[in-house]
Amino acid sequence: MAKNAKTLSGFGPYSHIAARTVDATAFLGGGFLAYLMRFGSLVDMVERYQWMMLSGTLLGLIVFSSCGIYRSWRGAVRVELVVRIAHAFVILAAMIFAYLYFSKTGARFSRIWLGLWLINSFVLSVGVRTLAYPILNRIRSQGRNRKDVMLVGDLESCRTALKHIRKQPSAGFDVVAVRLMDAAGCSTLEIKDCRAFDSEMDANVSTDEIWVCLPLSRGLAVEKVLRDLVHCIGNVRYLPDMQGLRLLNHDISTVAGLYLLDMSCSPMSGAARFIKALEDKILAGIALLVLSPLMLLIAIAVKLTSQGPVLYRQERTSWNGVPFQMLKFRTMPLNSESNGINWGNAMHKKTTRIGRWLRRSSLDELPQLINVLKGDMSLVGPRPERTVFVERFKHEIPGYMQKHMVHAGITGWAQVHGWRGDTDLKMRIEYDLWYIDNWSVWLDLKILFLTVWRGLFHPHAY
Repeated sequence: MAKNAKTLSGFGPYSHIAARTVDATAFLGGGFLAYLMRFGSLVDMVERYQWMMLSGTLLGLIVFSSCGIYRSWRGAVRVELVVRIAHAFVILAAMIFAYLYFSKTGARFSRIWLGLWLINSFVLSVGVRTLAYPILNRIRSQGRNRKDVMLVGDLESCRTALKHIRKQPSAGFDVVAVRLMDAAGCSTLEIKDCRAFDSEMDANVSTDEIWVCLPLSRGLAVEKVLRDLVHCIGNVRYLPDMQGLRLLNHDISTVAGLYLLDMSCSPMSGAARFIKALEDKILAGIALLVLSPLMLLIAIAVKLTSQGPVLYRQERTSWNGVPFQMLKFRTMPLNSESNGINWGNAMHKKTTRIGRWLRRSSLDELPQLINVLKGDMSLVGPRPERTVFVERFKHEIPGYMQKHMVHAGITGWAQVHGWRGDTDLKMRIEYDLWYIDNWSVWLDLKILFLTVWRGLFHPHAY
């Protein structure tokens, strides 16, 4: 079954060596380039700079390894790797500057050179990987450096996994077999090797990857399958449903000698709340300063193309269920909701001449930067809902009120994954709760980056 095993076994070790070689070259090359930019020549380069570059390179490789840069990124989102590398560089910079401060040797090095060294190294490291991605994708499209996968589980879970794998051929995975708990569903899957899971026949299967696709609610079945596959030499992975993933991803607290899963505990407490508030104030202030000319032009356009105020105030619910007045550029005619408020069907609502475009581009949301500075909202978080609908949805959607454990955001984890506008509200809540469970400054920066990277225009925007 593992038809690519030979190719993989020969390729894997070299990829790790290549990645470390690239980064070592980036650190050294970035240092030499920084020296040239700062001092104008590499002739008679001061020896202490050479030692600093060599020490920094070795330390950088250790930090990169500790931050997971050299783990397999097969099938991962490219932006996630860039954010992880940026995270590693921040740690590296902190360690270098801490050493220079406590050793009292900082005055012996140019601060401009140090800054340029880190920036150059980051750009080179990310740049080489960016260039390598299409090459690696081409290699995988030619049938090399691929991994065979066998799916084991129920019909719907296996169907979902199969769909995602086939949508991303560049990830380098091939589903070569499916083993279902009930073979009756095999006829609905477009795959030749599909039958019921047999603990004896499949216990020692030889394949690169085995993915167990069962919801966590079928815990006994999961345990039995994993026990049957204990002797497999390939990688065995568990793919739970979204609810199961959230359950498995909670922190563990120790109270009175007991181990407790923190199922619904806000991450926004103490230092974390202060850090996020500081992040919001700084970034929102910068964004308002940079975008103020654009916002002025939009305000003029709104005023010239329709009657009424430029800004539209709407009551929404944010942190701790507290209502606030959310600001938007007005995109609908006056008294558009005189007949009542309806959720959804936004594409059929009346808009002003530029209102449709403002919604499609999400530029009508820019005044919410003011809400962020006031403390009503955050740059990143679950999108706020109208108070009248909160009362309705909290009875219809499990876990809905948990989204209010953090400040509502202008953009969020659900939005950058396409769950915005008239899309499945339950899926949006799943992504919102995942964000709350996994919050970090780096996740916020990643979401902001993805918001710009994937474009403001979106088919579900309104």
